Formats: sequence, C-alpha cells, structure tokens
Amino acid sequence: MTAALIGYARCSTAEQDLEANRQILLDLGVRTDQIYLDRGYSGTKRARPGLDQALAAVRPGDSLVVPKLDRLARSVPDARQIADSLAARRVRLQLGTMIYDPTDPMGKMFFNILATFAEFEVDLLRLRTREGMAVAKAKGRLKGRAPKLSPTRQAHLLKLHAAGEHTIAELAELFEVSRPTVYRVLDRAAASTEPAA
Repeated sequence: MTAALIGYARCSTAEQDLEANRQILLDLGVRTDQIYLDRGYSGTKRARPGLDQALAAVRPGDSLVVPKLDRLARSVPDARQIADSLAARRVRLQLGTMIYDPTDPMGKMFFNILATFAEFEVDLLRLRTREGMAVAKAKGRLKGRAPKLSPTRQAHLLKLHAAGEHTIAELAELFEVSRPTVYRVLDRAAASTEPAA
C-alpha cells in the first residue's frame, strides 16, 4: 500500500478564508479528498473535528501535511504532543515543504523554535487585546457586543424551539445567525429559568 499525504489546515474565525491554505496543500501534492479543515477553531484548542479526522486518517508511512506549524498548533506542549504522537505511529509530519525529523537534533530545535513563535504570537495578540480593551473601557467606549438578535426575535426563537418543530440548523438559517448564536440564546434562557441554589 502506497504512503498517502493527508492534509490539514485551520483558521480561527469563520470569516477567515481557508482557500489559500487548501491551495498550498494541493500544491504540495495532497489530493482534494485527503484534505481536512477546521474553520472557526483556535489553534490553542486541542479538540478540533477536522484535526481529529486527519489524525485518524493517517497510517504508518503516511505524511500529515500542514501549510505551517501554526495551522496545526499554537502552543509548544500541543505541538510537541502531536509531533511525538505522529512519530510514535511512524507518520511523518510535513510543515510546508519541510519534513520534520524528530531524530535530528537540528530539526527538533527548529521545530521547537517554530512552536515557540506560534505560541508567542497568540500571547502577544491576547496582550494587545487586553490593553486595547482597558484603554477603551477607561474612555467609556467599551459597551460590549450588541446581541445578534433583539429581545423580540430571541423570544420568537425560544417559542419555535419549544414547539420542537425545528432543528438548531433550521433555526440558525431562519434567523440568519450561526448555530452557536442559537445555542447561546437557548443557554441564556435556560440559565435564567433555573432556580437559585
């Protein structure tokens, strides 16, 4: 059985475009049906459906191909754990055009440096976000995000959900919001009706 190239990429927000990452994987020789993607998942979160599918698809001798290390993981421990797990299964990890060799001291050092930079970028972004929010709050500009649905539309959504005739996906489409937004409305409604302990 010939070794396969299994591709994986992710983007952190639903608004970001995965097409560039998909094209990089295609250019690296990964077949379209062997590409697994996660949209709207942070690299700091280990639980990602596309990544789980990609890791389940690789067999000994295969290569897991990612455009860049930060598409795979945004923390050093997570990157190390994934790389070590792949090496134990005799699966190669390919970062762009570079094949990671865990037995090569230079390759290992380079991998750790890349993982450290990916984690540093996330930490820097969080720091800047906190600083920006603190400045906005001090100036009275931080009001919080407006709800996606007005109270009237939330009540209507809750009524339709209680009737049990619509799935979450149908409600999301009907109200032109994402499924997580529907779940948030339902969770808030449930929390407000729970008796105090």
